[in-house]
Amino acid sequence: MAVSAKTRSFLADTLALVIFFTITSGLNERFVAGLNWSEVATARAIGAPLMVLTARPYGIWREWLLCKINPSSRFATIAADGLALLVFQVPIYVAIIMAGGARGSSVISGALGFAALMIVLGRPYGVWLEFVRHRFGLEGQGQKPMSLGG
Repeated sequence: MAVSAKTRSFLADTLALVIFFTITSGLNERFVAGLNWSEVATARAIGAPLMVLTARPYGIWREWLLCKINPSSRFATIAADGLALLVFQVPIYVAIIMAGGARGSSVISGALGFAALMIVLGRPYGVWLEFVRHRFGLEGQGQKPMSLGG
């Protein structure tokens, strides 16, 4: 039985997001926001199901944004990937760390640190996402920026 492109897209986007952001978010929570390891574990436990729920919507959002911006240079692609992550992920991240126990200045420093990470990690995550998608046999917007996918 063949797996549909929609299912492969969901699986690829979810795997990419969970792996990449479990590592980067956990490091941000511990070393930037100042959460202890127990709080980091709680935040990541809360974050994992949310990542599963938001991974494919983020993939669709990124594809749409790249299509609309149509970055024509390497710098524009880097900026578009950073913007895509910043706008989509920071509000979700703030809710996660607050649910994990962060308050006051920890929320602010965590959010600012994560926002900076989104800008810096936008393109590396975009490349990682494209790599994982390719491994799932997917081509499209992430692989060919001038294409609408398909």
